[in-house]
Amino acid sequence: MTTAAPPPCDALVIGAGAGGLCAAARLAHLGYRTVVVEGRDRVGGRASSVEEEGFTVNTGAVAIEYGGVLEETFRTVGAPFDIRIPEPATLFRIKGRTVDLTGGGWGKLIDGVTKKGAGLLSGLGAARGGDLPDEELTVKAWLAGYTRNKTIHALFRNLCAAIFAVNADEMPARAFLTYFIQKGAFRRFGFSPTGTLGLMQGLAGAVEKNGEIWLRSSVTALAVDGGRVSAATVCRGGETVELRPSIVISNAGPAATVALCGREHFDAAYLARLDRDLKATANIVVNVASREPLLDIPGIVTFGITRRLCNLANLTATCPELAPDGWHLAVAYGVPVPAVGDFDEEAEIAATLDDLRHEIRDFDRRARILSIRVMKGDWPAQRSVAGLDLPRETTLDNLWNVGDGVREYANGGVQACAESAKLAVEQAVARFGAPVG
Repeated sequence: MTTAAPPPCDALVIGAGAGGLCAAARLAHLGYRTVVVEGRDRVGGRASSVEEEGFTVNTGAVAIEYGGVLEETFRTVGAPFDIRIPEPATLFRIKGRTVDLTGGGWGKLIDGVTKKGAGLLSGLGAARGGDLPDEELTVKAWLAGYTRNKTIHALFRNLCAAIFAVNADEMPARAFLTYFIQKGAFRRFGFSPTGTLGLMQGLAGAVEKNGEIWLRSSVTALAVDGGRVSAATVCRGGETVELRPSIVISNAGPAATVALCGREHFDAAYLARLDRDLKATANIVVNVASREPLLDIPGIVTFGITRRLCNLANLTATCPELAPDGWHLAVAYGVPVPAVGDFDEEAEIAATLDDLRHEIRDFDRRARILSIRVMKGDWPAQRSVAGLDLPRETTLDNLWNVGDGVREYANGGVQACAESAKLAVEQAVARFGAPVG
């Protein structure tokens, strides 16, 4: 392996997922000569898309939130933000009926399921006012204090699964209530007609105005000297390149970032939190083609009583370009039990498919499964359980993490990754000032 001459590099971004690209685009826009190193042959990471039999299917995230820091990032750096918004965006499927809760919220949902929902609504109201349970109490345990209704429990489980890829007995109730009740999150989203990859390529273009993106490349080590990253060794096209950036932002996840530096360079408190709290979650993604829509929904439907299936997105209702002429494309998500830790992959896929057969009439006759992906381990649904994210800052003076695993408390989705990027860049700029030259 030969050694290549390094390019000028003020900032190194490890990984071109949503958090990494948002950080890199902001850095490049501010004048930092930015290099992004990505192991795959495309940008976007788990917020990207690939071609399968003429269909554009997503590699993970499908819903793109607008009106927040994600859209702000695109507007700030001059990248196109092309999404289409379904109306209504969210529906619920309860006992074979599709229910629109627009304008009714939690009250309409709960009153439509049980006549004994007053206590639960009171608990939700208390959470809205700031009275939140202890971090140790799970969603399932909190909910059990108000109701035994199986449909309510199933709906809350599937909301945990749909947004955070965990079961109700794996997620802190405090984080769930903060996200849904206090922040009122995930109400405004759309789909990209170019696939999520097309959207992320717009951010990549913004990076390349003042930097480079190296695909099929990897950072193999980060050298540490004097409490900061002093150099990065990169393998690119059979050559070794050594970069000496002032700022390093990693979208590889906190555990992988520590491994690149060596655990000996991080303090005991940080490592203890990393080992204790960082637990990846899993889901099962089923990409489905059909000649007619499987369900009459414009956006995403969340299911009621199911075994593993939590939601389904009807992508071609708003973005017909994602499928060949005469075809429709949907993506369904199931979350295994457990979502954190080991599970029987074959059995969990079977349970998810059984749910699809139960919820969708003549599924086996009408549907053509394009692919089934299990997101876990090194390619997880999410790198941490919501509410147990690590800080963006590390022990090292010029090293930050972005993306899932370091989200602001109880935030989720691509929006949370974009937010982590904005905050990390702001901290880096405050510490190191404007780029030189």
